[in-house]
Amino acid sequence: MTQVVLDTNIVLDLLMFQNPQVQGLRQALDQQQLRWLATPPMREELARVLAYPKIAPVLARLGHSLASLLAQWDALVSVVEVAPRCAVRCRDPDDQMFIDLAVAHRAQLLSKDALVLRLAKRLLPLGVGVSPTRG
Repeated sequence: MTQVVLDTNIVLDLLMFQNPQVQGLRQALDQQQLRWLATPPMREELARVLAYPKIAPVLARLGHSLASLLAQWDALVSVVEVAPRCAVRCRDPDDQMFIDLAVAHRAQLLSKDALVLRLAKRLLPLGVGVSPTRG
């Protein structure tokens, strides 16, 4: 089974915005064709982002709650231990945990973050494909 690591922006597209660009990803997760790997700090980051003053009203307008989105996250992810730091460093320290986890598990890393996407060539030899969506 293909393993994936999703950064927070992809998670927001998937769970909150239900972005059509990630509809195939959602179907693959629902059909257990993919194993979404995440760590407790990734859940904490999602909760923090969902509580941002600019995000919370959007969450409510879309008919979601913090608890409902975290419950969806809990239902879809395979929680694993935090990965050790890998040799490839991201200029944004908030993104490093996603890179480290993808490298540790040789997983596909889905991210829309430009700094992460720039690392794609360096991560490929480590068994990590990086893309903004699952294609």
